[in-house]
Amino acid sequence: MVVISDRPGVKALDRAAAAGIPTRVVPWSEFEDRDSFTRAICDAVTEAGAEAMVLAGFMRILAPVAIRRFPDRILNVHPALLPAFPGARAVGQALEYGVKLTGVTVHFVDEHIDHGPIIAQEAVPVLPGDDEATLHARIQRVEHDLYPRVVSAFANGRLRVEGRIVRWEEER
Repeated sequence: MVVISDRPGVKALDRAAAAGIPTRVVPWSEFEDRDSFTRAICDAVTEAGAEAMVLAGFMRILAPVAIRRFPDRILNVHPALLPAFPGARAVGQALEYGVKLTGVTVHFVDEHIDHGPIIAQEAVPVLPGDDEATLHARIQRVEHDLYPRVVSAFANGRLRVEGRIVRWEEER
């Protein structure tokens, strides 16, 4: 296990270090392109003995080499009910569009942005008077509950991928 960031000084690195989890910084600025950066991330994961990636707050697009090296083994969390509102502005787009429900999606990463097989989703209502900050705070509370449950299921072999359908046996 290792916690990897593309920049130093992020809270995840501090939390991991405090918990005795190894950390590594792979600075985006040290690479000439996305492919070489992605290879370095994949190498760091492999060198740590990990067999999968769990992305959180990682606002970089991995090159296809990552999907080839870790097929159906890269998880991501997104602040919307995919396929609605993919990309970096999901919360703002949900508000702009006027939806009454948005939410959280945990999915496997594939070659497209916020597109891979959906593992789990949970709805979050958009309340009158919500702005990006208030809505995003409620979404993050759901993420912080749902994502660890999915990661636990994945780590314990309770997820099965059948094409684009993911079967999840949640522990009860």
